[in-house]
Amino acid sequence: MEIKVVPQDILALQTHTLVVNLFEGVTQPGGATGAVDKALGGAVSQLIAEGEVTGKRGQMALIHTFGKIKPARVLVLGLGRREKFTLDTVRDLSGEACRYLRRLGAKSAATIVHGAGIGGLEPEAAARAIAEGAVMGLYTFTRHKSRPEEPADGLRELLLVEREADKLPALEHGVRQGRVLAESVNLTRDLINEPANILTPTALAEAAARVAADHGLECAVYDREWMEKMSMGALLGVARGSRQPPKFVVLRYWGDPANRAKALGLVGKGITFDTGGISLKPAEGMANMKGDMSGAAAVIAAMRAIAQLAPRVNVTALVPTTENMPGGDAQRPGDVVRALNGKTIEVDNTDAEGRLILADALSYGRKLGLSPMLDVATLTGAIRMTFGSVCTGGFTNDQALLDRLVRAGATEGERIWQLPMYEEYREQNKSDVADVKNSGGRFAGSITAAMFLSEFAEDTPWVHLDIAGSRYAEKDSGAYVKGTTGVMTRTLTRFAMESASGT
Repeated sequence: MEIKVVPQDILALQTHTLVVNLFEGVTQPGGATGAVDKALGGAVSQLIAEGEVTGKRGQMALIHTFGKIKPARVLVLGLGRREKFTLDTVRDLSGEACRYLRRLGAKSAATIVHGAGIGGLEPEAAARAIAEGAVMGLYTFTRHKSRPEEPADGLRELLLVEREADKLPALEHGVRQGRVLAESVNLTRDLINEPANILTPTALAEAAARVAADHGLECAVYDREWMEKMSMGALLGVARGSRQPPKFVVLRYWGDPANRAKALGLVGKGITFDTGGISLKPAEGMANMKGDMSGAAAVIAAMRAIAQLAPRVNVTALVPTTENMPGGDAQRPGDVVRALNGKTIEVDNTDAEGRLILADALSYGRKLGLSPMLDVATLTGAIRMTFGSVCTGGFTNDQALLDRLVRAGATEGERIWQLPMYEEYREQNKSDVADVKNSGGRFAGSITAAMFLSEFAEDTPWVHLDIAGSRYAEKDSGAYVKGTTGVMTRTLTRFAMESASGT
């Protein structure tokens, strides 16, 4: 879909549908909505008086114009209460409105910039949110269907209308940012939605290499022999059960080449399918384990966005990727492996494999001197029990770092909520036969998993983001459609951009 900013009179636009808005409680529309109301002989005011249009958040009322103005239809979009109006509102309603327009069969539509007037939002931010919501909200994954039910490109053009010429550059910049971010989220979704027989560790590494080639990133893909030379025993232990060879991907963006010794590190868990290994998962729901590489997908896609938005900061992404399968040579509960940093790990549960591959990745990040490091992983079912799909769990050894990441997530509508890392929890990971074991038992599972990772982040400023709950939406809602959300792609990108600006 093409999104353009146009300096035109909304009443003179030749388009299928013009989207205007209304706050809840408004009885006499003003601004662009008021101009449309006047041109239509008070049609909007009449619907308000009759209670058919209330401005309640998400309410949509379609009015046919019958030639009174150039747009064939007007969609009055409810923004909800003004005091609760935020960028999240704009992003979500943009997604919902675009899906509605697609169902109508609209090929083109125009909209005013919601929130840039009496809504009090910065025009650039409002335009970015509209673009994000539109591109994310229209996402479909139908490449494996012989006859897709709904064309992904049904709505081909969205025009943002603004008559004040001095606002156009900011709006255009916002649209570009929003489009880059949303298209990167959709790449994350595409990778996650691919079945595991297609998206193997090799295929995931190839996808990362394509991103690098397309957007000017450095890329290195390492094999099992390299991992053996690096003494990545934790990653290699997980890979033993699979016939698919493991890969270790390194992507580099040099936004500040004069300071190559300093780089932000992004680490993504890349288990392309997780059976649980010898500690086999139940059959019910196992098909969803093709998404156990959601962290890796988010990191790869974030690097795509960072490369296009070009912040003045260096970023290195690390993606350890393998399957976790119960093959004849699979590691067993009770095995002991040695990670890159020299620590020995008792494998108490082979289904706690994500933290094992991240252990070697974090250790390698320290070897490269990456600081800070942010890891993203579908790490524990416990986090979903705690938060459902509403937010991501955050853990850190550096409070100021996590606070910055939380703010970046809030800007992008991706909530992060901190959980504690008290030293008492470390006791649950103690092993009788090794330095540490990979499972702390049933209680406080998300916290003990984070405590395990902290053994390998050591004193490097670090945040762990557990997205096992937030990575999936149960139904269409706002900018999200049912299925994988692509969560943390935008937050990581926003954090990199703000790191460059020093905020």
